Amino acid sequence: MRQRLRDHADPLDRPVPGRRRQGRSDHGASHAGLYGHRARRRHAIPGVAHPHLSPREGLVTPHFPGFRLPDELLALREQIRRVVRDEVIPVEQRIDPDAPELPDEDYQKIAAKTKAAGLWALGAPEQYGGGGLDTFSMCVALEEMSQHRMGLYNPGCGVFGRYPPPAIWAGSKEQIAKYAVPTIRDGLKTFFAITEPSGGSDPAGAIQTRAEKRGDRWVLNGRKVFTSRAHDAPWGLVWARTDRAKGRGGISCFILERGTPGFTAKPIKVIRTSAIPNDVTLEDCEVPAENLVGAEGQGLDLAFDLLVKNRFPYSACNLGVAVAGHRMAIAHAKQRSTFGAPLSQRQAIQWMLADAEVELRACRWIIWEGAWKADRGEDARVEASIAKLYSSEVLGRVIDSAVQIHGGYGVSKEFPLERWYREARVRRIGEGPSEVHRMVIARSLFR
Repeated sequence: MRQRLRDHADPLDRPVPGRRRQGRSDHGASHAGLYGHRARRRHAIPGVAHPHLSPREGLVTPHFPGFRLPDELLALREQIRRVVRDEVIPVEQRIDPDAPELPDEDYQKIAAKTKAAGLWALGAPEQYGGGGLDTFSMCVALEEMSQHRMGLYNPGCGVFGRYPPPAIWAGSKEQIAKYAVPTIRDGLKTFFAITEPSGGSDPAGAIQTRAEKRGDRWVLNGRKVFTSRAHDAPWGLVWARTDRAKGRGGISCFILERGTPGFTAKPIKVIRTSAIPNDVTLEDCEVPAENLVGAEGQGLDLAFDLLVKNRFPYSACNLGVAVAGHRMAIAHAKQRSTFGAPLSQRQAIQWMLADAEVELRACRWIIWEGAWKADRGEDARVEASIAKLYSSEVLGRVIDSAVQIHGGYGVSKEFPLERWYREARVRRIGEGPSEVHRMVIARSLFR
């Protein structure tokens, strides 16, 4: 499936055979062509099926019929939609509206169905039991997976599988086999601990947690904050400073198991109820030397790689929840009447919905364009910041409008809008605050 989807992933990234030059026979080396460039063989733009000649001599103006998702990805998206609609949402409707997870019995039942249907761990590498989908395809899938009450911080409620922190793939074969493979196979929760009380947006300067080598072990001391799932995940990754004199090159990454002496995680009460953040303390916490991920001093690169890779799926979930809220607002405006006319006929409501529709469409293409670039192996850090910044702010605006259109029902726990409204506010802070992403974007403009 991965290769077939990849073949359709980016219409500007597929080789096509060159086409024979068209035009005047006297366009030789001594004759300048259009805009002063010498005439040369022209190649069709990738993705163009039937180029047509313009009336101008020697100029090919191919007709691009437009991009569409490949049939395989459309079918996958529909399968995910049915599972969320027919399996996940009915369970959510009968449990506490602030529940962080599905009841285990329901989770296991639905997860068994997704495994049987080949929908489990779609984004994990194929050699480790996953579906092997690329970043773009996973963004399409996650937009659909997140369209339910818990979807912003628990897309699909985990019934489509869970993933280890991406940095683990820089580890040894033994580390991958011991930690990553069981996580993918069993849908285990994990955590990654980067942010500290001194800050989170600048890990190079903010990380104060220390790791000291003592014989065949590393001893960790320090504190991490807002570490999601650290209280109930069996393992995770911790970033610590191994050489203070080396600055950015003195930060390393370690695997830490729950239950390790000296490791404590205390949940922090916040306005979201899924993926609970924790205050983590490390006091003479010993880990084996083989728990170092990658090379000593490689930690900062692994951290940035993790954050960039996470921002496109993160943004896709923002988009998915915004789409779901927008759909609810449209449906409510059609059936709710005031002063003898449906809300859908009120210009104030129409414009709110129209603005939301425009922003959602723009948001989707911003995410897709960045995901395509990441899949090509290019530097997509700026695109990741643009996607995260825009999607989190669009989410806030769209959900706010949906709440307003629903009136009192919008803040009732009977509807998911109330939960989305609270959790959407966190999205402008988590994975880097909007202000920092604006700095990243602006810095790229003046290089």
